[in-house]
Amino acid sequence: MPLLIRSVQTPLSIEVRRGAVEGLAALLTDRRISAGGDVAVVVGPGQGQRIVELVGPSLERAEFINISGGTLDSALELGQRLRGRNFDAVVGIGGGKTIDTTKYAATRYGLPMVSVATSLANDGIASPIATLDHDGGRPSYSAHIPIAVVVDLDFVEAGPDRSTRAGIGETLSNINAIADWELAHRMRGEPIDGLAVAMARSGAEAVVNHPGDMSDDGFLTVLAESLITGGLAMAICGSSRPASGGCHEISHALDILFPGTASHGEQCGVGALFCTFLRASTDKAWAARFEQLSACLARHGLPRTPADLGLTDEQFVDAVEFAPRTRPDRYTILEHLALSRDELGERVADYADAVH
Repeated sequence: MPLLIRSVQTPLSIEVRRGAVEGLAALLTDRRISAGGDVAVVVGPGQGQRIVELVGPSLERAEFINISGGTLDSALELGQRLRGRNFDAVVGIGGGKTIDTTKYAATRYGLPMVSVATSLANDGIASPIATLDHDGGRPSYSAHIPIAVVVDLDFVEAGPDRSTRAGIGETLSNINAIADWELAHRMRGEPIDGLAVAMARSGAEAVVNHPGDMSDDGFLTVLAESLITGGLAMAICGSSRPASGGCHEISHALDILFPGTASHGEQCGVGALFCTFLRASTDKAWAARFEQLSACLARHGLPRTPADLGLTDEQFVDAVEFAPRTRPDRYTILEHLALSRDELGERVADYADAVH
């Protein structure tokens, strides 16, 4: 008998609104995650006291755990603490490092995890991946998707604009990642998941075409939803393909060759724009898309050129040349064109001119 449908795991609840952290106890009860509030609440640096004040009165039986987060060691240490008590679930409240640390620990010890994002810097909010520092690198580890996802716009607004800009670059790069996946499908027969593509692309398109800015709740809501659906797209297809292509290879190369250059999302935005420029140089149909993405990055104050990242053209060439080595199993526009160093130098110079 043919398989006519498939089951897709998703969070029980997704909330994007102001005051979401304060409503955490009601969410846990209403969704039957924890009727009595026997949960571990993991918070990142600098936010612990405010979060305790907001949710402590309604979660009297919760244990609050402060972490620095972001490393495999901190995730393992958190896991040991979670084993010390019979929790119904673990709640991670904070930015990407806190959520990824909590996600990994919860997965390792078999606990449902509620993701409460206070920033919109990346798509780890709902993804099945935890990226953690370990042995000088930042490997990604498989994890269960959160049982519930919450984004509190009050915290997002109070946080640094640069974090939100990073999220814009991250979600915009999905357009390039999908183009790379479709290229691999055409050239190498790599299987492609249409549902994952639709989810990742529709969210990115919504952000690119939204007329608002970071002061607009409507725009922030669309951005949050795009990052969430991008993460769920990865869960659906069991791969980072719908959100990671040549753009991410370039970002990873920058992390290795020139650490501290910029945030992951900012680097991905530049990587996506450069990869789109490469596509436009061989297929004129991509020229309008290049202009559209460039205008979006400029409108939100994101870097677009190597100089905007504080790099010389030569350094950016180094990164692009090195980029395919960061994901040897992945076929993108970079592997497809296989440009020599001299050719890359010419393209990077032309790219900088085209942006300006």
